[in-house]
Amino acid sequence: MNLKKQILLHIPYVLIGLFATKLGMVWRYTEASGSILNITDALQQAFQSLAPSFHPFDLCIGFLAGAFLRFTLYVKSKNAKKYRKNVEHGSARWGTAADIKPYMDPVFQNNVILTQTERLTMNSRPKNPAHARNKNVLIVGGSGSGKTRFWLKPNLMQCHSSYVVTDPKGTVLLECGKLLQRKNYNIKIFNTINFNKSMHYNPFHYVKSEKDILKLVTCLIANTKGEGKSNTDDFWVKAETLLYTALIGYIKYVGPEEEQCMSTLVEMLNSMETREDDETFQNPVDQLFAALEAKEPQHFAVRQYKKFKLAAGKTAKSILVSCGARLAPFDISELRELTAYDELELDTLGDRKSALFLIMSDTDDTFNFLISMIYTQLFNLLCEKADDVYGGRLPFHVRCLIDECANIGQIPKLEKLVATIRSREISACLVLQAQSQLKAIYKDNADTIIGNMDSMIFLGGKERSTLKELTETLGKETIDSFNTGESRGREVSHSLNYTKLGKDLMSMDELAVLDGRKCILQLRGVRPFLSDKYDITKHPNYKYLSDADKRNVFKIEDFLSCDLKLKEDDSSDVYEIEMEEEEDEEALDEPQEDFELDEDEFVFDPFSAF
Repeated sequence: MNLKKQILLHIPYVLIGLFATKLGMVWRYTEASGSILNITDALQQAFQSLAPSFHPFDLCIGFLAGAFLRFTLYVKSKNAKKYRKNVEHGSARWGTAADIKPYMDPVFQNNVILTQTERLTMNSRPKNPAHARNKNVLIVGGSGSGKTRFWLKPNLMQCHSSYVVTDPKGTVLLECGKLLQRKNYNIKIFNTINFNKSMHYNPFHYVKSEKDILKLVTCLIANTKGEGKSNTDDFWVKAETLLYTALIGYIKYVGPEEEQCMSTLVEMLNSMETREDDETFQNPVDQLFAALEAKEPQHFAVRQYKKFKLAAGKTAKSILVSCGARLAPFDISELRELTAYDELELDTLGDRKSALFLIMSDTDDTFNFLISMIYTQLFNLLCEKADDVYGGRLPFHVRCLIDECANIGQIPKLEKLVATIRSREISACLVLQAQSQLKAIYKDNADTIIGNMDSMIFLGGKERSTLKELTETLGKETIDSFNTGESRGREVSHSLNYTKLGKDLMSMDELAVLDGRKCILQLRGVRPFLSDKYDITKHPNYKYLSDADKRNVFKIEDFLSCDLKLKEDDSSDVYEIEMEEEEDEEALDEPQEDFELDEDEFVFDPFSAF
């Protein structure tokens, strides 16, 4: 390809050199006649034919002429002034239909809906690798800008992936649940507003190794700091980490399966007692770890607990107080029952089409840390399953539509997750009211998170930092400007001056008063788009929403009910089982052995109290 380019580049100089061979012929004819007056005859004789001369002298003249011209142009180009005509101050412009066309799938259902006219294909490996974009989307819009109606619900209606939806107030589930049932989705519900309308979630169910224990503890501590508490990893946090790790490790590896839950962890903390005046005192938990150490001295839980026990009596008491305050929500009996076992099956979301709705309160964030724990375990489980089971890619793409992302707490290592989940067929869509919310939670990592979002949609708002960053990102365009002047004296004179200026493609004041029907889309590698928000009523599946028909309202109570409800056209088989009364009576008449407990043979089992 480079050889062809070089040949085409030097063809003009070769042609000029061949033409210059005629000048060599003129020179030779003039020298042969001995008089310069015969130059006219020499020119006529040389240009009788258009064919170049191949005489050695003429070829030398032609080569020198072509080389001289090439050298002259090279020197001129190096010293030439650089001009960008009509883009002197910037080349920003709005994108067109031709700009977005290579990134869209011809089949409407196979796209991520961005705006009314722009979409992004779900195919992560398009024919042209240059058009590959991740499916991470950042949606920024103030209150009432239509984040749910114009973006979240249209993308949920596509029904081409598995979905994990953060649903403040639970309205999205009520409006779209019937549609997902119609599409044969496996629906899961976790409700932190009303525990009676929720499936059970047990974080211990997904702990398979020591690293899972550390991830769980990290997530628990990161999202239970409390309002206004320091984020620094100080001594008390480190001490709590040791204790949580030890207790969870014991519960997971030693405790019975039915006791592997948060309730057991809380009860073990409640049974821990320290006495400042008696360093040799052992509480029931100390006895448990002593027995385990005698059996397995190098056990993971034992090693962590021994480090915790290095703290003196008063210090240990302070650590226990801090742990009790952090796990105070689990003292609620309803929450204990909610986390007793697991029904969410987070590791199966990529195996088939599933929809997990995480309902949380938008006014009270007491239990929002549970949502963050679910997301943390979800990302880790799906990535491991994609690598270990499916060869790096999940069968069904999992889209996490995280509405009110700033209210669910901090997802540990989110800046790394958004950069690595793309290849596993996982995507994260963060919905915010302002970019400053993300920076408040993730600090310096916020820019990294935003940088890994190939798509960004601005739906409107007045937050200053968001408007400033968006203005800078959109860039400047070059415009023509003219000034008129008038001077008065004895005579009136007028002047008109034309200049070129650089203007923001859209300034902060223009963004602040953006039309409520408009939005701005930024896709990596493409000019920004000023487009209409998506009209949800135009979607083919809109008729299945409760917005179109109130009969399509999803009823959570009926869905979670265990009672079998048959329709008129359903058929069933009835079996009658007969038991022999004589055998039952004989079993009841058998004498029962008396059970006596010997105090010397009693062994303490803390799990029996839980």
